[in-house]
Amino acid sequence: MQPDTLAMFDQHAATYDQTWQAMAPLREAMQLVLDNVFATLPEAARVLCVGAGTGAEVLYLAERHPGWRFTAVEPSGPMLEVFRRKAEVQGIASRCEFHQGYLDSLPAMAPFDAATSILVSQFVTDPVERRGFFRGIAERLRRGAPLASADLACEMTSDEGRRLLDVWFEMMSVNPEARERAKGIYGSQVAVVPPEAVSELIREGGFDAPVRFFQSGLIHAWFARQALDR
Repeated sequence: MQPDTLAMFDQHAATYDQTWQAMAPLREAMQLVLDNVFATLPEAARVLCVGAGTGAEVLYLAERHPGWRFTAVEPSGPMLEVFRRKAEVQGIASRCEFHQGYLDSLPAMAPFDAATSILVSQFVTDPVERRGFFRGIAERLRRGAPLASADLACEMTSDEGRRLLDVWFEMMSVNPEARERAKGIYGSQVAVVPPEAVSELIREGGFDAPVRFFQSGLIHAWFARQALDR
């Protein structure tokens, strides 16, 4: 993640959830399907959450699976602190490990039973580093363990993609005058690439063929199983 992007998350952590409240129905729909993607996990599953942010998916899954434990990796200290307070209010903090930093600074531990990466890899703008991001997750999972990953994705140069972008910007309340600048951000600070390219990066990162389980607007989500030989 670029330093200015991290600084933005630090600055807006306290109001992050309120800012994106209008998008909550999309998040909730994705979480509903995500819970079923993880339906075969053991009762005492250990779940790695990379880029946990303010903890949306952890809080959702923890409420439904009281035996699961979570390791939350998040580079923004203020975002992680918001998550910690919410976990304490919900009574799940004892089942969470909060790690401020990136995956490569997480201490070595037993392989995880599953992982999530929700709207995270899009901030890794270099394709080689993005592939390495997924490989870093794969190396933390037991063989065959599922990853659920979501990112913004779009073929922005196609007519279909441009039309979808217009709908997305309308939903995001981006006025017409600001849309060209937003498209520039999506091509530089946020790596919005075609869905097929994201799927291939996941596969090259050490997973089997990803299955797209959700799409709404530009948000695409896949699940894939760890396929690295150990």
